[in-house]
Amino acid sequence: MELKNGASYLEKSFNDLTIANQEIKGCQFEKCSFKNVSMEEIYSKGCVFISCDFTQARMNVSVHENTAFTNCRFIGTNLFGAEFKQCKMTGSTFEEVNTNGMVIEEGDWSYISMRNHNLKGLDLKNIRMSESDLSGCNLEKVDLRGADLTKTILANSKMTGADLRNAIVDGVDLKSINLTRVHLDFGQAILVAKAYGALVE
Repeated sequence: MELKNGASYLEKSFNDLTIANQEIKGCQFEKCSFKNVSMEEIYSKGCVFISCDFTQARMNVSVHENTAFTNCRFIGTNLFGAEFKQCKMTGSTFEEVNTNGMVIEEGDWSYISMRNHNLKGLDLKNIRMSESDLSGCNLEKVDLRGADLTKTILANSKMTGADLRNAIVDGVDLKSINLTRVHLDFGQAILVAKAYGALVE
């Protein structure tokens, strides 16, 4: 199926279709279903997906630039090698997603749910992830410098070698995180000490 640039789609089903290897710009999709869709190597720019369902969609090696996926469902979605550049992903849910080789360049990933995923080694500098649920994730060696992690849930996550310097960690339960070999700046180190009851004078 060929998608037209600038087109709008409301409550449309694309289930089981092939829309791979296309370039789409300025499209809007609201409450659309992309279950089991072949979207490999698709390129989107300036598109908007609102409350769409990408269950079992194959989006591997796709590239998305300044595109919004708000309140969308990614269940069993293949995001292998997918790139998200300056995208808005607020409120979206990720379950059992293949994130191997995924690339994220900044953007707004606030209020997402992405529990128990492998994000090891990702470059997440300056990303916004406030009030997101990353509990149980593998965040080893992840670069989070300058990220906004306000009230982000990081309980039971693996963070060995992660870099949190200059990240905003207000409201984060620092006692729920194993901070062994995690890079912190001086201000964050003080917050950790206070979380454990130390009197910093």
